[in-house]
Amino acid sequence: MPKMKTKSSAKKRFTLTATGKIKRKHAYKSHILTKKTTKRKRNLAYSAVVNSTDEKRIKSVLCC
Repeated sequence: MPKMKTKSSAKKRFTLTATGKIKRKHAYKSHILTKKTTKRKRNLAYSAVVNSTDEKRIKSVLCC
């Protein structure tokens, strides 16, 4: 059986932390930024941790 490949889309969107959690970026930060407040844009810039309900699914496409 050959090795399973990592999904390229998942590889670009998620990173694993040292403790095994999965980091992700926020949505709504790419365009139409003029109507969004500075506070909102700043908070969207920080990364977030993936919810525990989605972790198993994402780890399967990351092949870890």
